[in-house]
Amino acid sequence: MRDDAVRDHSVEVLRVTALLRVPLLLIMVMVGTAVPVEHWLPGLYWWLLAFWVLVAVWWLWLVWRGRVARWAVGASTAVDIVGLVSLCAASGGATSVLVPVFFVLPVAAAFLHGPRITAALGVLTVVGFVLVWVFYAVRDDTVDLPDVAFLYAAFLAWLAAAMTALSAVLERRSAAVMELLTARRQLVAEALRVEERERQRLAEHLHDGPLQNVLAARMDVEEAAERHPDPALDGAESILRDTAAQLRATVTTLNPQVLEHLGLAAALRELVDQSARRGGFAARVEIDGVGRPAEQALLYSTARELLANVVKHAAADRVTVSLAKSERFMEMTVADDGAGFDRAVLPGRIAEGHIGLASHALRIESVGGTWEMDSAPGRGTTTVVRVPRAGRGFIAG
Repeated sequence: MRDDAVRDHSVEVLRVTALLRVPLLLIMVMVGTAVPVEHWLPGLYWWLLAFWVLVAVWWLWLVWRGRVARWAVGASTAVDIVGLVSLCAASGGATSVLVPVFFVLPVAAAFLHGPRITAALGVLTVVGFVLVWVFYAVRDDTVDLPDVAFLYAAFLAWLAAAMTALSAVLERRSAAVMELLTARRQLVAEALRVEERERQRLAEHLHDGPLQNVLAARMDVEEAAERHPDPALDGAESILRDTAAQLRATVTTLNPQVLEHLGLAAALRELVDQSARRGGFAARVEIDGVGRPAEQALLYSTARELLANVVKHAAADRVTVSLAKSERFMEMTVADDGAGFDRAVLPGRIAEGHIGLASHALRIESVGGTWEMDSAPGRGTTTVVRVPRAGRGFIAG
């Protein structure tokens, strides 16, 4: 889970830097046309600049279109280094115009990498800047190393040191946040375990105590009715029969044996059937061979809460529950065509003590999952829950 959180942060920064790189290159194009400079290799310079603009646009599309590979962070920095050095080498006398672009590397590195890599890239940036000027001085006898070049190098060195310090601060703060998140996940996991134990204990108590008493009383009433037929006894037997059925349903809801014996798919189908009977709606279940995932208790509990809300509030005609697995996640969707609601009222409902959905959303997010709810008055509600599969993130047992 820590690796996933760090990776998500890196991807976010990578996307921002990719977005900022495009206008930077466009500004370089405008600078090259606005500032009169006698380029060393003008043809090569403009071809390189056009090439890097295309690369930047392609890279922006790549990192924003979907999942980003782990190597993308290092590749992004490598693209900046190669592009900057090649442009400066080909530009010749435009070096002073392109100097501000050198500052981009240590700044971007501070947010993309840790302090060690940021420091190394800062040193490489200073060395690269000096080497470009040395290259000009060696190539052209009329070009020397002016004092301003050393001033720029000193400023780049200071910027690299500042960005390294910033990177170290960010790394420490990230570590502190991750420790808090780990503690939060552990607390939620323990709360889940305690809740499951309490549910199981209560289910066993109801099954071994009140349910057995009701069943015994029903048998006594049935025997009495056989000996002395009486409409009152028949009515009492009917009430006891309904009470026993309600107790069995409560026991099953609290501790679904089918979840332990037959797995998540069968338990969800039974839960949906029970909810459909109580809510009077048509239900469809779509389950793509999920087996017995380690996340089944959390997913079942979430589905139970969502369906309970459908029964109580949605007045739906049709409900669809789907469950599928991917390489990284278990994904469950509960959709209804009912009344829907205004999501703006949720904070107020939570303040009033209606915390069922909020608590389940917290549990999902605490194990590294996502909770997305789309609803509006009159157009139903769709909730999509994604939970990392075992081995892909932290999963509460």
